[in-house]
Amino acid sequence: MKNRIIVWLTLLLCIVCLLTGGCAALNSSPTLNSSSQTPTQNIPVQVDSPSEPKSSDILKVHFIDVGQGDAILVQSPSGQNMLVDAGEKDYADVVIKYLLAQGVKELDIVVGTHPHADHIGGLPTIIDYFPIKSIYMPKATGNTETFRNLLNTINNKGIKISTARAGVDLPLNGVSCRFVAPLLDTYEDLNNYSGVIRLEYGTQSFLLTGDAEAESENQMLAAGENLKSTVLKVGHHGSDSSSSSKFLKAVVPHYAVIMVGKDNPYGHPHSRILSRLSSAGIKVYRTDRDGTVVFTSDGKYLQITQGR
Repeated sequence: MKNRIIVWLTLLLCIVCLLTGGCAALNSSPTLNSSSQTPTQNIPVQVDSPSEPKSSDILKVHFIDVGQGDAILVQSPSGQNMLVDAGEKDYADVVIKYLLAQGVKELDIVVGTHPHADHIGGLPTIIDYFPIKSIYMPKATGNTETFRNLLNTINNKGIKISTARAGVDLPLNGVSCRFVAPLLDTYEDLNNYSGVIRLEYGTQSFLLTGDAEAESENQMLAAGENLKSTVLKVGHHGSDSSSSSKFLKAVVPHYAVIMVGKDNPYGHPHSRILSRLSSAGIKVYRTDRDGTVVFTSDGKYLQITQGR
């Protein structure tokens, strides 16, 4: 009799659970720990939604697709605009149209990282087009028509060139922005003159390396520069002359951007560098594959968009 009562009670309980959905609800709700619900400030979050962070105080870093070259637009929370390089001369109009589409009317800061045409070729046209407040370049000279044209354009606009070298702060309000290289005034390879910029906004940071190679990377490491950054602009278009293992360990980026032209004749990016980035668990974006890549941050979170 006792067993019969237990059976009936068990059946009755099951019927109640089925009618109310209570048992199903209990079984289908996974337990979420606090770390999966609330990301910490030290971990960048990629936002899949096309909407931007709700704060109006946002930093935008645009890695503009200019083929086999560099052109990076930084828009500060205070509304300032900084352009780092501008690709080859033939891409000047592409960069101008892109800047206008982003609401740029003047450039507070222009940086020519070093005197190679794939970095400074488009700058004369852009400097002629926009009002410019300040220009930074390293103490490197070039004997090319491209470099002479840039100097003549700057001179004609009456702008004084400030020296890009380690320890020099860039005037971006609300953002820590400074050169961490070059550390010397003389190099055999022009790439090592590259003005390397580290940006920091809240818990997010960017390292823009130009074409700096292993020699410059080793000097930054030896000088004890703070290189740790959320986003790394991979040096020299992903060439194996840059991005040494020691350097990557110091930067420990979550994301890397390789600015490179499709089917370029240099074999960039090098398979060794791609393997090194992959082994370190770094998410890689490439302008030849992903187009222009834009990072937007409110100082805590990152939104990443591509293909513009």
